[in-house]
Amino acid sequence: GAAMAHGHGPGRCRCCGEEAAERGAAWGLYLRIDRERLQCLNERREGSGATVFRPWEERGDRSQFVESDDDEELLFNIPFTGSVKLKGVIVMGEDDGTHPAEMRLFRNIPHMSFDDTAKEPEQTFSLSRDPSGELEYPTKIARFSNVYHLSMHFPKNFGAETTKIFYIGLKGEWTEAHRHEVTICNYEASANPADHKLQQITPQTHFIS
Repeated sequence: GAAMAHGHGPGRCRCCGEEAAERGAAWGLYLRIDRERLQCLNERREGSGATVFRPWEERGDRSQFVESDDDEELLFNIPFTGSVKLKGVIVMGEDDGTHPAEMRLFRNIPHMSFDDTAKEPEQTFSLSRDPSGELEYPTKIARFSNVYHLSMHFPKNFGAETTKIFYIGLKGEWTEAHRHEVTICNYEASANPADHKLQQITPQTHFIS
């Protein structure tokens, strides 16, 4: 069981570099996060929540972390630039009481607040302390197969006043969004000249309030 938690499959005999590169690529969903709209609620330092989403190879960079502010709760709102099939999560913290002890995942509820976390999550995980970023938590893929927005709620830690997270890894597949609204806009734009002609002829009764 322990070997599986480290993600070593039958391909264990391959040279380490190759396996690391392959593993790093698997954890590339951080590239698909819409950084402009990424939110971390209750972060002590503004913008620090975004730093935990970085390349798998850089998970050991201890200078980048997020710490909670008023209490031990943290809530991430993570919009993606397309549709994601989320397969696994890594959560890495300190080997002490600041490490999050529970993770609750919600899908497609943009701009969640702490009030919204009273809702039933798609999946809840009991976390183990993972100071080296090795433990992978598999998601119920059927529930996370069409995710354009992921919320991660960390309600409690192992007993400290604040929670610290150094790295969050997201593993899965990304598909480009099918933007229906774009095609509609284009259609309207090309129809506009005709509309204007009609409006010139038609009495403007529909503008009278």
